Amino acid sequence: MLELKEFELKDEAVLRKEWEFIRDLPENENGFTNAAHGIGWDEFLGKYIPRRIQFLTGESLEEGLVRQADYLLWADDAIAGIFRIRAELNDFLRNVDGGHIGYGIKREFRGKGLATYGLRLALAVLQEKTSDKEAILFCRKDNPASLRVMQKNGARIFCETDENFSVRIPLRRAT
Repeated sequence: MLELKEFELKDEAVLRKEWEFIRDLPENENGFTNAAHGIGWDEFLGKYIPRRIQFLTGESLEEGLVRQADYLLWADDAIAGIFRIRAELNDFLRNVDGGHIGYGIKREFRGKGLATYGLRLALAVLQEKTSDKEAILFCRKDNPASLRVMQKNGARIFCETDENFSVRIPLRRAT
């Protein structure tokens, strides 16, 4: 069973699985960054989790950062991927890089349709949290698999640079 769940912050057994996932997720792969690659358990609890809460609440965020909720894609008892959802964007996230949703899928879960399904779930979450009519996402031009995932979820390219495609995905029908 595939489920998209927010980070668990209380259950230690689940927290340990989340820590292992974050620790093992590459530092930067296909444009998805993970500053916590290789993080130890104590630092995960003492720094990473409080930082996730800070992003979730929006309290004391540095200038240029916006609220963000991290969701994990669970495939039965294993974490297959992560989806970062931002309901509100600043100019940089809207026009340069970032967008409403960023995601990463563990290598062993790729090519099985999980990213497509996970993005569909993340778009449903975003639709509940934003007043925007479209989701904006970015992907690296050297990552055609991610572009296909987005297109399977209704994306159309609206802008491109030498490195990135910017896409829009409708969230609601116009009324």
